[in-house]
Amino acid sequence: MNLPFFIARRCLSKHKGTFSAFIIRLAIISTALSVAVMIVAMAFINGFQYTIRAKMYSFLGHVHVESYDKNHTQYIDLKPIKLDAPLMKRIAAIPHVRQVAAFASRPSIIHSGSEMEGVQLKGIEPDYHFSNDLSITGNNINYSDTAYSKQIMLSSITASRLNVKVGDTVQLYFLEPGNISPRIRKVMITGLYHTGVEDIDKFYGVCDIRLLQRINGWGPNDINGYQVDLTNEKYSDTTASIIFDFFRDPQYVNSSLTAFTIRDIFPNVFDWLGTQDVTRVIVLAIMAIVAIINLAASLMMIIVDRARMVGLLKALGMAAGQTRQVFLYYAGLIAGVGILVGNILAITICLLEQKLHFLKLDESTYYMKYVPVRFNWWAVASVDACTLLLCILCMWLPTLYIRFIQPARVLQFK
Repeated sequence: MNLPFFIARRCLSKHKGTFSAFIIRLAIISTALSVAVMIVAMAFINGFQYTIRAKMYSFLGHVHVESYDKNHTQYIDLKPIKLDAPLMKRIAAIPHVRQVAAFASRPSIIHSGSEMEGVQLKGIEPDYHFSNDLSITGNNINYSDTAYSKQIMLSSITASRLNVKVGDTVQLYFLEPGNISPRIRKVMITGLYHTGVEDIDKFYGVCDIRLLQRINGWGPNDINGYQVDLTNEKYSDTTASIIFDFFRDPQYVNSSLTAFTIRDIFPNVFDWLGTQDVTRVIVLAIMAIVAIINLAASLMMIIVDRARMVGLLKALGMAAGQTRQVFLYYAGLIAGVGILVGNILAITICLLEQKLHFLKLDESTYYMKYVPVRFNWWAVASVDACTLLLCILCMWLPTLYIRFIQPARVLQFK
């Protein structure tokens, strides 16, 4: 039988009505709150990062293959590249690639009534598949017209600014270099998409790729590039590197193509998301320190309150090391209960937020309407294990006070 553990467990279960009861409750509550805050913070930050990245990838994909001299931030280059079916097959064969889609792009001005908005039109083919993370109201573009579809999809933000809705007709103005009069096309809004990311919703629209090919004077095989969608964002850099290596083959010796990730187009957004990792570390560090200090202070008061018990154990011949183990087990049990309560509290808060969305956000600032939650159970287990380990390690110092307790002095008082 483990005597120190037995004594610690018995003391913890028989503390009612004593000064230690208040101290133990305080230690459990403080530990529970610290653990709950750490778990909730990690779930919210992970959800925040994952949701924004998913919104970015839902419209733009993960990797783009385009001409290397293209201005990636504006998409105003009118020089086409030729559709290369064998290249698309090679890219599609790369592990974790979900979709390879050719696209064209061109800036346009949308006019409706007295309102006008500038957008970057993205021309897509009929077999293009929108991500499940993209919210779409209405229908996708109908490609049944033999020339090109006279339908477009706009973001809900652009539609609101133009005061239009699904089924309304608008005019597209395409400015030609050197021409005073723009080229005009009348199209119908067939659907509205919404990502919540202002950099996408304010500036992009979707149309039939044949419309842009006709406006640009291109042939049916002329495009601006390829969009590559992956099963997981963590493969973006690897996939871009593999595709880039394709262009070292002799068959692409004269190719002007290159591959880059969406992070290269929107570095500010992804750098901002990266700063959330620092926030997570700061929150975890502060809460861990709070839990450790509270437990250490509580244990010190418990040792003082239990001085007569310590003196009695010493008088009965228990070694100082075993006496310290009693209080280390004591601290471990308190920390364990606090961690359990903290887990229950944190999981309850997160589940309620997932179901009720009671924590609202300003979408124009945070790109979402409510706080997202994303659990990593291994992260929760890591928080629990590290908290318990750190608390037990930091409890060693208060237990050194035990060696200064003299049985002859503490046992003479009743």
